Amino acid sequence: MKKSSFVALIMGTVSGVLFSLGMCMALLPEWDAFTEGVVFGGIGLVLGLITLLVWAKMEGKSLPKFSGKNVLRGLYATVAVLVFGAGMCLCLVWGQIVYGTLVGLLGMVMLISLIPMYKGIH
Repeated sequence: MKKSSFVALIMGTVSGVLFSLGMCMALLPEWDAFTEGVVFGGIGLVLGLITLLVWAKMEGKSLPKFSGKNVLRGLYATVAVLVFGAGMCLCLVWGQIVYGTLVGLLGMVMLISLIPMYKGIH
């Protein structure tokens, strides 16, 4: 494993855990920690952006350009993650196992389709 990949792995994991914990803190009323959750989530997002910058610098690569195509890909990825999450909520929160599984599978297919959108088919 290259040093840059290892650093990105560690930093990405820490940022993901901070973001996830922050969202749980903010969105679960039982925890009564909305403000702290927003802070943790914000720190996780900032650390995720720093991870991207550090990894690109260590690899000697430039950051992706802001083009219309990349913005649409990002929006599609956001919708795909929300569909996947909605399927999980249907299963775990509302007990709709069949519908939740179908919506979750749709979300998975949408997420998998991101690979050819970014890499292309050769």
